Amino acid sequence: MTNGWIDIKNTDMMLIMGGNPAENHPCGFKWPIEAKLHRNAKMIVVDPRFTRTAAAADLFLQIRAGTDIAFLGGLISYAIEHDRVAKDYVVHFTNAAFIVKDGFKLPEDGLFSGFDPATQAYNKSSWNYEASAPTGPNAPAGLPPDVAYDESLQHPRCVFQLLKKHYSRYTPEMVERITGIPKDQFLKAADLFTSIRTNGDMTKAATIIYAVGWTQHTFGTQIIRTAAMLQLVLGNVGRSGGGVNALRGHANIQGATDMAGVFDLLPGYLKMPNPDDVDLSTYLKRITPTVSKPSTWDSYNYWSNTPKFAVSFLKAMFGDAATKGNDWAFHYLPKIDRNHSWAHIWDDMYAGTIKGMFAIGMNGVQIGPNSRKNIDALKKADWLVVGEIYPDETSDFWRAPGTTADEMKQIQTTVYRLACAGFAEKDGTFVNSARWLQWKNVALPTPGDVRLDQDILAQIFLNVRALYQQEGGKFPDPILNARWPYTQPENPALAEVAREINGQALADLTDATGQTVKAGQQLPGFAWLKDDGTTLCGNWLYSGSWTEAGNQMARRGTDDPSGLGVYPNWGWSWPANRRVMYNRASSDPAGKPWDPSRRQIWWNGAAGRWVGVDVPDFKVDSKPSDRMGPFIMNPEGVGRLFAPLAAFAEGPFPEHYEPIESPVANPLHPAQSNNPVVRKMKTELDKYGSIDEGYAVVCTTYRLTEHYHFWTKHNPMNVQLVPEPFIEIPVELADELGVKGGERLKVSSARASYVAKAMVTRRIKPMLIDGKKTYQIGIPIHWGYRGIAEEEGRTALDPVNLLSPTAIDPNAFTPEYKGFLVKIERA
Repeated sequence: MTNGWIDIKNTDMMLIMGGNPAENHPCGFKWPIEAKLHRNAKMIVVDPRFTRTAAAADLFLQIRAGTDIAFLGGLISYAIEHDRVAKDYVVHFTNAAFIVKDGFKLPEDGLFSGFDPATQAYNKSSWNYEASAPTGPNAPAGLPPDVAYDESLQHPRCVFQLLKKHYSRYTPEMVERITGIPKDQFLKAADLFTSIRTNGDMTKAATIIYAVGWTQHTFGTQIIRTAAMLQLVLGNVGRSGGGVNALRGHANIQGATDMAGVFDLLPGYLKMPNPDDVDLSTYLKRITPTVSKPSTWDSYNYWSNTPKFAVSFLKAMFGDAATKGNDWAFHYLPKIDRNHSWAHIWDDMYAGTIKGMFAIGMNGVQIGPNSRKNIDALKKADWLVVGEIYPDETSDFWRAPGTTADEMKQIQTTVYRLACAGFAEKDGTFVNSARWLQWKNVALPTPGDVRLDQDILAQIFLNVRALYQQEGGKFPDPILNARWPYTQPENPALAEVAREINGQALADLTDATGQTVKAGQQLPGFAWLKDDGTTLCGNWLYSGSWTEAGNQMARRGTDDPSGLGVYPNWGWSWPANRRVMYNRASSDPAGKPWDPSRRQIWWNGAAGRWVGVDVPDFKVDSKPSDRMGPFIMNPEGVGRLFAPLAAFAEGPFPEHYEPIESPVANPLHPAQSNNPVVRKMKTELDKYGSIDEGYAVVCTTYRLTEHYHFWTKHNPMNVQLVPEPFIEIPVELADELGVKGGERLKVSSARASYVAKAMVTRRIKPMLIDGKKTYQIGIPIHWGYRGIAEEEGRTALDPVNLLSPTAIDPNAFTPEYKGFLVKIERA
């Protein structure tokens, strides 16, 4: 979230898409309700189903799954056409005025300039800004340091004019053809959402709220980017009651991402090295951005501090073994040479490349996609270690329905089950959607031989290191030299790990104000990090969370002087205990709050600094006349309506592409229907259906309030609430099939079939998609072939992700669990 849960109460307008917070985030949903009750905020819900969130909305629109970019692009076009743009915000706080290089082409035919069909990738050199002065043919690649611009926004190649032209194709009629939302309903929603900027009013703020209904597409990253662009056009980012707010699923999904729970990042969103990074300086040059802006503007470009973050991380990893003489042990880090994302891991295992897996808290069989492929991949592995609180489908992959006794005998995979502690049996932090780090204590001891996760990992690591010490190896240095400073090496206290993540001084340090931090002390924050080896820090974003004053994450202060829900002394929010990111944008170019009743930070001329109720996300002494942009993590210093160069795989502006399996050709450009850079996996199990093969029904998956992913089917209370799976189908489709509620249905994709009872509903209606009557259905994800006795005989025991395709977003590599095609019949 750019803002946070509680801040939603401050909004005047909500657009909720790709999420169902009333059912999937029921505690957090009280804040949208607070906004409705106390601010008369309006709520627009756009969803394939009429959900409990939709029941609370002022306006509900049913949308075809996978067409969100068309809807959001239509809103951008409507805002521009009806002069509901935050003009001063757009000119001063975005790159709308930047001029784009001559030769850049918009995707009227579905392709931006630079596409190479042979490689299925783009040459992105034309996706760049024009330099203010001519550059020679040998000018270095990258963003120009001095950008040409036009503050009148009239230049035909300025970002604003290109944006306007690009989304002018997203007319209400086109939105209707693609999404199935009737023109009059779309216009009603567009008028309502953009009404906050009627007659240039800048006092109001709107928020956009989303969840995995946006991320789980082959263009999911670009859906979220379209929402961010809409919020920039309307001047809503950085403001109380505004922002783009992701509802994260598990209690610690945000923390897992922050701490590099993905293959291509290091903690704090530092990029992983690749084989071309021959030394640290090469790596840092590649990943450290340089300023790119008009000459009269200023940019903080905070990622310019990347060398400090990286060297401090290497010191945390390798301690005394990381020296200036060995490039701070940079070569101890792995260098990725291919895609190791979720779906690729299973593809590599299926191909025999990956021989073993640790699955701790991740049920890969249930998660899918294309669960049959994951099951068969595990059959080819040498070993599998599963750490869980229950035996799950992954640890029992060899018992998947349909596996014969003879087939089981052929499986040679050795499975190790490790009993892990549940969340209430361990301490540590949860990092919620609002980026709040909150420390939790142990509620009860672990039963029997159950071990804590960190103990399991520590003991495996120490035993592996002992083997390297005894037997040697090809490259033992990273293992032998890993820093392991914990009081009980085999049972590391998470408090010690948290202190290490925060960062420590390795020498006496003094800042510009004369404040000193002694060697061995905790760092006050990331501003103290150095690139000379005198600081260590496991994650720069978390620096400040455990200082010499103690565990800031354990604070439970309930004071809220502003009344905006900031609660500065409750837990700790990254970065720097800041609650609303980019909050410089909450004030106008002169430093005065857009809305004095919800003022966050503002320029205090007498003090010569930015002050406020939140921690300024800005250079505190940069006066407004410096014209420093509020988006300090971008090299331009401003928000990106146009994303230059390699920011995104498929284009600098989001474009509507159809899901990999779609009931229609793309109405914008039928010859280029899908995302052109998405690569389909090509094993014999990677099959993709088409409407010509009879796959004409759009299927989406979702979660229920009464169940928590794949765990609660082991709990009698949850099973009693919803004891069996179901298939939610429109009453009109049920009538065509001659099916009544409770009768068994068979849903088939190109990959597999799934059987469950029908839940006939009016919550999903048939839609007219580009003139064709189209049905959508929904299936909850929770059930599989492991659970408690109450489930026996009630379900076919199959995971629903047997149905989903192995097609992934080319940016975030998330599979397309939403909006694939199926056929449906009586079981």
